Amino acid sequence: MLSMTKLIAPAKLTRNLEVVGVRNDGYHLIRSEMVSLDLADEICIDPNLQEGFELTDEIAWLNATGATPPAIPVDGDNLVQKALRLLGKEAAVKLIKRIPPGAGLGGGSSDAAAIFRWAGSADLSAAAKLGADVPFCIKGGRAMVGGIGEAIEELAYEELSFVVVTPMLHVSTAEVYTAYDRMAEEKVIRGTSFGSGEDPSVNDLEAAALAVEPKLVFWRDLLLDIASERPRLAGSGSSWFFEAPERKAESLAREISQAVLEAGLTAMVKKTGAIKPLL
Repeated sequence: MLSMTKLIAPAKLTRNLEVVGVRNDGYHLIRSEMVSLDLADEICIDPNLQEGFELTDEIAWLNATGATPPAIPVDGDNLVQKALRLLGKEAAVKLIKRIPPGAGLGGGSSDAAAIFRWAGSADLSAAAKLGADVPFCIKGGRAMVGGIGEAIEELAYEELSFVVVTPMLHVSTAEVYTAYDRMAEEKVIRGTSFGSGEDPSVNDLEAAALAVEPKLVFWRDLLLDIASERPRLAGSGSSWFFEAPERKAESLAREISQAVLEAGLTAMVKKTGAIKPLL
């Protein structure tokens, strides 16, 4: 009889993102560099039981303040259970949540990707049906991601260090893309950036994310004041990040943590690093 299996579901960081077009069905075509991080959810899966889902919240900054995180579905809408159904599998699952939801770090997508790895499936087209980040999260590592997320071009592993700052804000990716379409149509923002421009760190969704959640502007400016460097938005937000050598990243994370604490604010501040591919 098979025993309980523990799966790791690493967060992903979007280092840059360009929207290159929109399909007839409304899905956006992207070109983006993504990396997997050493921040990860954990999934305990028991194939001896056909059903059951348990959620354990280990997001320390939420527990410490007594704050309530954005709802993580514990019914059939959870991406873990959707992945099981898509793959024709049944199992009881315990999800230990360490990646903040709605943070642009691909937590739910990585959880679903862990199920694909457990099931021995690398069907990226099927994975893309669950979300644009799921195909990348199946293999992880570092890659250029295209199409609606299903086109993966593996890149060489690099020892990268980041400081990720996630305020207690939930930003809807769907709402950000809707705002992006409106702003692009009104020519408030350009429709393409780093693919045809000069800046490889640009994020085409940043202006739209700031329009959807104006509180992100406060955090951007606060981090700029602390670090004397403009932070970058991770995907559609809400996480901001800095990229720096390991020692500088450690020092910057301490400085930001202290400043956030002294200001009486709530955020996850984490020095994290890139990891190698999972497959």
